Amino acid sequence: MADRLPPLGTLRAFEAAARSLSFTKAGLELNVTQAAVSYQVRRLEDHFGTKLFHRLNRALALTDAGHAYFALVQQAFDLLEVDSHRLTGRDQQTALTVSASQSLAAKWLIPRLDHFRARNPQVHIHIDATDAVADLAAGKAHLALRYAQRIDPALSSVLLFTEQVFPVCSPALFDDGLPLGDPRDLRHHTLIHDAMTDVTWRDWLGATGIEGDFATHGPSFSHSGLAIDDAIEGQGIALGRSALIVDDLTAGRLVRPFDITLLSTFAYYVVRFGDKTDNPNVGAFIDWILLEAKLSETAILRRSP
Repeated sequence: MADRLPPLGTLRAFEAAARSLSFTKAGLELNVTQAAVSYQVRRLEDHFGTKLFHRLNRALALTDAGHAYFALVQQAFDLLEVDSHRLTGRDQQTALTVSASQSLAAKWLIPRLDHFRARNPQVHIHIDATDAVADLAAGKAHLALRYAQRIDPALSSVLLFTEQVFPVCSPALFDDGLPLGDPRDLRHHTLIHDAMTDVTWRDWLGATGIEGDFATHGPSFSHSGLAIDDAIEGQGIALGRSALIVDDLTAGRLVRPFDITLLSTFAYYVVRFGDKTDNPNVGAFIDWILLEAKLSETAILRRSP
Protein backbone atom coordinates (compact mmCIF):
# COMPACT_ATOMS: atom_id res chain seq x y z
CA MET A 1 0.00 0.00 0.00
CA ALA A 2 2.79 2.42 0.97
CA ASP A 3 4.56 1.86 -2.37
CA ARG A 4 1.46 2.98 -4.26
CA LEU A 5 1.04 6.25 -2.33
CA PRO A 6 3.09 9.32 -3.28
CA PRO A 7 5.21 10.96 -0.56
CA LEU A 8 3.27 13.38 1.65
CA GLY A 9 5.70 16.20 0.85
CA THR A 10 4.85 15.98 -2.85
CA LEU A 11 1.14 16.22 -2.06
CA ARG A 12 1.60 19.28 0.16
CA ALA A 13 3.65 21.00 -2.54
CA PHE A 14 1.13 20.11 -5.26
CA GLU A 15 -1.89 21.27 -3.22
CA ALA A 16 -0.30 24.63 -2.39
CA ALA A 17 0.86 25.19 -5.98
CA ALA A 18 -2.50 24.16 -7.47
CA ARG A 19 -4.37 26.46 -5.10
CA SER A 20 -2.18 29.50 -5.85
CA LEU A 21 -1.09 28.50 -9.39
CA SER A 22 2.40 29.61 -8.41
CA PHE A 23 5.47 27.69 -7.27
CA THR A 24 6.78 30.89 -5.70
CA LYS A 25 3.66 31.54 -3.61
CA ALA A 26 3.50 27.88 -2.62
CA GLY A 27 7.12 28.07 -1.47
CA LEU A 28 6.40 31.13 0.68
CA GLU A 29 3.42 29.32 2.24
CA LEU A 30 5.42 26.17 2.96
CA ASN A 31 8.57 28.08 3.97
CA VAL A 32 10.70 26.49 1.25
CA THR A 33 12.18 27.73 -2.00
CA GLN A 34 10.38 27.91 -5.32
CA ALA A 35 12.80 25.33 -6.66
CA ALA A 36 11.94 22.94 -3.84
CA VAL A 37 8.23 23.15 -4.65
CA SER A 38 8.93 22.61 -8.35
CA TYR A 39 11.08 19.58 -7.51
CA GLN A 40 8.38 18.01 -5.32
CA VAL A 41 5.71 18.55 -7.98
CA ARG A 42 7.92 16.96 -10.60
CA ARG A 43 8.44 13.97 -8.28
CA LEU A 44 4.65 13.63 -8.05
CA GLU A 45 4.29 13.83 -11.83
CA ASP A 46 6.98 11.19 -12.23
CA HIS A 47 5.20 9.01 -9.66
CA PHE A 48 2.01 9.00 -11.74
CA GLY A 49 3.67 9.28 -15.12
CA THR A 50 1.53 12.24 -16.16
CA LYS A 51 1.74 16.04 -16.21
CA LEU A 52 -0.26 17.89 -13.58
CA PHE A 53 0.66 21.44 -14.65
CA HIS A 54 1.18 23.33 -17.86
CA ARG A 55 4.34 25.43 -17.32
CA LEU A 56 3.61 28.71 -19.10
CA ASN A 57 5.67 31.91 -19.27
CA ARG A 58 5.62 33.23 -15.69
CA ALA A 59 2.43 31.27 -14.96
CA LEU A 60 1.02 27.84 -14.15
CA ALA A 61 -2.17 26.12 -15.32
CA LEU A 62 -3.55 22.78 -14.22
CA THR A 63 -3.92 20.02 -16.79
CA ASP A 64 -7.14 18.00 -16.86
CA ALA A 65 -5.41 15.36 -14.75
CA GLY A 66 -4.20 18.10 -12.41
CA HIS A 67 -7.70 19.51 -11.97
CA ALA A 68 -9.11 16.08 -11.12
CA TYR A 69 -6.31 15.21 -8.70
CA PHE A 70 -6.40 18.63 -7.02
CA ALA A 71 -10.05 18.07 -6.06
CA LEU A 72 -9.18 14.70 -4.53
CA VAL A 73 -6.16 16.02 -2.63
CA GLN A 74 -8.11 18.97 -1.24
CA GLN A 75 -10.90 16.68 -0.05
CA ALA A 76 -8.38 14.34 1.59
CA PHE A 77 -6.63 17.24 3.36
CA ASP A 78 -9.99 18.60 4.54
CA LEU A 79 -10.92 15.23 6.00
CA LEU A 80 -7.56 14.96 7.73
CA GLU A 81 -7.99 18.43 9.21
CA VAL A 82 -11.49 17.69 10.50
CA ASP A 83 -10.46 14.36 12.03
CA SER A 84 -7.32 15.90 13.54
CA HIS A 85 -9.43 18.60 15.17
CA ARG A 86 -11.81 15.96 16.44
CA LEU A 87 -8.93 13.91 17.85
CA THR A 88 -7.51 16.86 19.76
CA GLY A 89 -10.90 18.19 20.83
CA ARG A 90 -10.48 21.42 18.84
CA ASP A 91 -13.22 20.61 16.31
CA GLN A 92 -15.87 21.87 18.73
CA GLN A 93 -14.45 25.36 18.31
CA THR A 94 -13.49 25.48 14.64
CA ALA A 95 -15.01 22.66 12.57
CA LEU A 96 -18.56 21.91 11.49
CA THR A 97 -19.51 18.78 9.57
CA VAL A 98 -22.82 18.86 7.70
CA SER A 99 -24.29 15.78 6.00
CA ALA A 100 -26.50 16.35 2.97
CA SER A 101 -27.71 14.34 -0.01
CA GLN A 102 -25.64 14.66 -3.17
CA SER A 103 -28.40 16.41 -5.13
CA LEU A 104 -29.23 18.93 -2.39
CA ALA A 105 -25.55 19.64 -1.77
CA ALA A 106 -24.78 20.21 -5.45
CA LYS A 107 -27.94 22.05 -6.55
CA TRP A 108 -28.77 24.14 -3.47
CA LEU A 109 -26.36 24.08 -0.53
CA ILE A 110 -22.94 24.57 -2.12
CA PRO A 111 -23.95 27.59 -4.27
CA ARG A 112 -24.92 29.38 -1.03
CA LEU A 113 -22.01 28.39 1.22
CA ASP A 114 -20.03 31.53 0.45
CA HIS A 115 -22.76 33.49 2.27
CA PHE A 116 -22.20 31.41 5.41
CA ARG A 117 -18.42 31.67 5.17
CA ALA A 118 -18.64 35.45 4.79
CA ARG A 119 -20.65 35.67 8.02
CA ASN A 120 -18.59 33.02 9.86
CA PRO A 121 -15.02 33.13 8.52
CA GLN A 122 -13.67 31.34 11.60
CA VAL A 123 -15.68 28.18 10.91
CA HIS A 124 -14.10 25.35 8.96
CA ILE A 125 -17.09 23.65 7.32
CA HIS A 126 -16.99 20.15 5.85
CA ILE A 127 -19.85 18.98 3.62
CA ASP A 128 -20.37 15.22 3.64
CA ALA A 129 -22.32 14.83 0.38
CA THR A 130 -23.84 11.38 0.60
CA ASP A 131 -27.22 9.73 0.19
CA ALA A 132 -26.43 7.48 3.15
CA VAL A 133 -27.98 8.46 6.49
CA ALA A 134 -25.26 9.85 8.75
CA ASP A 135 -25.19 8.44 12.30
CA LEU A 136 -25.49 11.67 14.27
CA ALA A 137 -25.56 9.85 17.60
CA ALA A 138 -22.14 8.40 16.79
CA GLY A 139 -20.76 11.85 15.94
CA LYS A 140 -20.44 11.26 12.19
CA ALA A 141 -21.73 14.81 11.61
CA HIS A 142 -22.80 17.78 13.69
CA LEU A 143 -25.86 18.39 11.51
CA ALA A 144 -27.73 16.67 8.70
CA LEU A 145 -30.09 17.99 6.06
CA ARG A 146 -32.63 15.18 5.79
CA TYR A 147 -35.20 14.55 3.06
CA ALA A 148 -37.91 12.62 4.83
CA GLN A 149 -41.60 12.19 5.59
CA ARG A 150 -40.90 12.10 9.31
CA ILE A 151 -37.89 12.45 11.60
CA ASP A 152 -36.83 10.09 14.39
CA PRO A 153 -38.15 11.68 17.63
CA ALA A 154 -34.78 10.96 19.24
CA LEU A 155 -33.34 13.67 17.00
CA SER A 156 -33.89 17.41 17.23
CA SER A 157 -35.22 18.77 13.94
CA VAL A 158 -36.41 21.99 12.32
CA LEU A 159 -38.38 22.13 9.07
CA LEU A 160 -36.19 23.65 6.37
CA PHE A 161 -38.74 23.75 3.55
CA THR A 162 -41.59 21.77 2.07
CA GLU A 163 -41.21 20.46 -1.44
CA GLN A 164 -43.31 21.60 -4.38
CA VAL A 165 -43.18 19.50 -7.55
CA PHE A 166 -44.03 20.83 -11.02
CA PRO A 167 -42.90 20.41 -14.65
CA VAL A 168 -39.78 22.24 -15.81
CA CYS A 169 -37.92 22.31 -19.10
CA SER A 170 -35.35 24.21 -21.10
CA PRO A 171 -36.74 27.37 -22.76
CA ALA A 172 -35.27 25.97 -25.98
CA LEU A 173 -37.98 23.32 -25.96
CA PHE A 174 -40.50 25.94 -27.04
CA ASP A 175 -38.54 26.45 -30.26
CA ASP A 176 -38.39 22.83 -31.44
CA GLY A 177 -41.75 22.95 -33.24
CA LEU A 178 -43.65 20.60 -30.90
CA PRO A 179 -46.73 22.05 -29.13
CA LEU A 180 -46.40 22.82 -25.43
CA GLY A 181 -49.33 25.06 -24.58
CA ASP A 182 -51.55 22.53 -22.83
CA PRO A 183 -50.75 19.58 -20.52
CA ARG A 184 -52.18 17.25 -23.17
CA ASP A 185 -49.25 18.27 -25.39
CA LEU A 186 -46.90 16.39 -23.06
CA ARG A 187 -47.62 13.20 -24.99
CA HIS A 188 -45.50 14.69 -27.81
CA HIS A 189 -42.49 15.22 -25.53
CA THR A 190 -40.01 13.07 -23.62
CA LEU A 191 -40.90 12.85 -19.93
CA ILE A 192 -37.90 12.69 -17.59
CA HIS A 193 -38.44 10.66 -14.43
CA ASP A 194 -36.82 11.32 -11.05
CA ALA A 195 -36.65 8.19 -8.88
CA MET A 196 -35.92 10.25 -5.75
CA THR A 197 -39.33 11.92 -5.40
CA ASP A 198 -42.67 10.41 -4.39
CA VAL A 199 -44.54 12.52 -6.97
CA THR A 200 -44.64 10.78 -10.34
CA TRP A 201 -45.71 11.91 -13.78
CA ARG A 202 -48.81 9.74 -13.41
CA ASP A 203 -49.66 11.69 -10.24
CA TRP A 204 -49.17 15.06 -11.90
CA LEU A 205 -51.07 14.15 -15.06
CA GLY A 206 -53.86 12.70 -12.93
CA ALA A 207 -54.16 16.04 -11.11
CA THR A 208 -54.84 17.67 -14.51
CA GLY A 209 -57.43 15.04 -15.41
CA ILE A 210 -55.22 13.43 -18.06
CA GLU A 211 -54.77 9.68 -18.30
CA GLY A 212 -52.51 7.92 -20.73
CA ASP A 213 -49.94 5.18 -21.09
CA PHE A 214 -47.29 7.78 -22.00
CA ALA A 215 -47.03 8.77 -18.30
CA THR A 216 -44.39 6.10 -17.67
CA HIS A 217 -42.40 6.57 -20.87
CA GLY A 218 -39.00 8.29 -20.89
CA PRO A 219 -35.64 8.00 -19.13
CA SER A 220 -35.39 7.61 -15.36
CA PHE A 221 -32.59 8.87 -13.11
CA SER A 222 -31.57 7.68 -9.66
CA HIS A 223 -30.41 11.19 -8.66
CA SER A 224 -32.52 14.32 -8.98
CA GLY A 225 -29.55 16.40 -10.08
CA LEU A 226 -29.11 14.20 -13.16
CA ALA A 227 -32.79 14.50 -14.09
CA ILE A 228 -32.55 18.28 -13.77
CA ASP A 229 -29.40 18.42 -15.89
CA ASP A 230 -31.11 16.33 -18.56
CA ALA A 231 -33.97 18.85 -18.67
CA ILE A 232 -31.54 21.78 -18.83
CA GLU A 233 -29.92 20.17 -21.88
CA GLY A 234 -33.31 20.19 -23.62
CA GLN A 235 -33.68 16.41 -23.57
CA GLY A 236 -37.23 16.50 -22.23
CA ILE A 237 -39.49 17.74 -19.44
CA ALA A 238 -38.81 16.85 -15.80
CA LEU A 239 -40.82 17.12 -12.61
CA GLY A 240 -38.75 19.68 -10.77
CA ARG A 241 -38.34 19.61 -7.01
CA SER A 242 -38.59 23.23 -5.88
CA ALA A 243 -35.45 23.48 -3.74
CA LEU A 244 -33.31 21.80 -6.37
CA ILE A 245 -34.41 23.86 -9.37
CA VAL A 246 -34.83 27.34 -7.84
CA ASP A 247 -31.43 28.56 -9.02
CA ASP A 248 -31.93 27.16 -12.53
CA LEU A 249 -35.32 28.90 -12.75
CA THR A 250 -33.86 32.19 -11.54
CA ALA A 251 -31.00 31.94 -14.05
CA GLY A 252 -33.39 31.10 -16.91
CA ARG A 253 -31.88 27.67 -17.55
CA LEU A 254 -35.30 26.18 -16.78
CA VAL A 255 -38.86 27.48 -17.16
CA ARG A 256 -42.26 26.34 -15.89
CA PRO A 257 -44.55 25.50 -18.82
CA PHE A 258 -47.60 24.90 -16.56
CA ASP A 259 -48.69 26.26 -13.20
CA ILE A 260 -50.14 23.09 -11.62
CA THR A 261 -48.09 22.20 -8.53
CA LEU A 262 -48.22 19.14 -6.29
CA LEU A 263 -46.93 19.04 -2.71
CA SER A 264 -44.64 16.14 -1.88
CA THR A 265 -45.21 14.13 1.29
CA PHE A 266 -41.46 14.54 1.85
CA ALA A 267 -39.80 17.69 3.17
CA TYR A 268 -36.31 18.88 4.11
CA TYR A 269 -35.29 19.15 7.75
CA VAL A 270 -32.22 20.38 9.62
CA VAL A 271 -31.43 17.61 12.09
CA ARG A 272 -29.05 17.20 15.03
CA PHE A 273 -28.68 14.74 17.86
CA GLY A 274 -30.22 15.92 21.14
CA ASP A 275 -31.50 19.34 22.14
CA LYS A 276 -28.11 20.79 23.05
CA THR A 277 -24.66 20.85 21.54
CA ASP A 278 -21.22 21.91 22.68
CA ASN A 279 -20.38 23.28 19.23
CA PRO A 280 -21.28 27.01 19.10
CA ASN A 281 -21.20 26.94 15.28
CA VAL A 282 -24.26 24.68 15.04
CA GLY A 283 -26.66 27.47 16.03
CA ALA A 284 -25.03 29.90 13.62
CA PHE A 285 -25.40 27.43 10.76
CA ILE A 286 -29.06 26.69 11.57
CA ASP A 287 -29.92 30.41 11.73
CA TRP A 288 -28.20 31.00 8.41
CA ILE A 289 -29.69 28.04 6.53
CA LEU A 290 -33.25 28.80 7.69
CA LEU A 291 -32.87 32.30 6.25
CA GLU A 292 -31.57 30.90 2.95
CA ALA A 293 -34.53 28.50 2.82
CA LYS A 294 -36.99 31.39 3.18
CA LEU A 295 -35.25 33.26 0.36
CA SER A 296 -35.51 30.19 -1.87
CA GLU A 297 -39.20 29.73 -1.17
CA THR A 298 -39.80 33.39 -2.02
CA ALA A 299 -37.86 32.97 -5.27
CA ILE A 300 -40.00 29.97 -6.23
CA LEU A 301 -43.19 31.97 -5.73
CA ARG A 302 -41.80 34.72 -7.96
CA ARG A 303 -41.09 32.20 -10.74
CA SER A 304 -44.67 30.92 -10.89
CA PRO A 305 -46.15 31.16 -14.40
